[in-house]
Amino acid sequence: MEISYISKKEIKQGEEIQAQDIRDGIFNLLQIDFPGFSKHHYISLMELNKYRRLYLSSLILQEKGELAIIDRDVLTAIKNNSILSENIQDEMKSELTFGEKIADRIALFGGSWMFIIVFFFFILLWMIINIWVLKTSFDPFPFILLNLILSCLAAIQAPIIMMSQNRQEQKDRLRGEHDYKINLKAELEIKLLSEKIDHLLVNQNKKLLEIQDIQTDYLEDLMREIKRVK
Repeated sequence: MEISYISKKEIKQGEEIQAQDIRDGIFNLLQIDFPGFSKHHYISLMELNKYRRLYLSSLILQEKGELAIIDRDVLTAIKNNSILSENIQDEMKSELTFGEKIADRIALFGGSWMFIIVFFFFILLWMIINIWVLKTSFDPFPFILLNLILSCLAAIQAPIIMMSQNRQEQKDRLRGEHDYKINLKAELEIKLLSEKIDHLLVNQNKKLLEIQDIQTDYLEDLMREIKRVK
């Protein structure tokens, strides 16, 4: 078994990576941390994946300069090999204040057919009572008191509904940020996967060439044996 230059431990069979098979950018990054690292040394596949992530992070830093908070979250997730979407439900269900709960309920009821039907019957009942039921109406036509109540209700209801809508916009913005993070992380992980496939193809080609060499040796030995017999 080969010994990892980084951890100084034995590498499992099939996971050893020789430095000459590593891309130049990742190799240079390894040499920064380990100056004595050279082309004939070996590292494990897990150690290579770690430096692949670091290399991707350095590329993003070079491209974007100062990173936004959401970009830093993506890079942290890549380095730690963690899932970005696992905490989204907790963030969406953050503790609501009493006022926010009331605003949501009022907005839910105020934007429903139930509210329209109930308020229509309330206005109709108000008019019937003041026109036909009571001899001396407390709000005669043209129902100035009713107009005042409706105006106050609209003035109070509008900002409450806007409070609920603003909080919903914050939820939508949070969902948008999470979608961006997940898409960016998926793009970077695809690049890492491409690196792994390239490595597997290189190793597979090496093994195939080695098999062909062995088969050629067998054929040469067989031809020599045939010539000797003749």
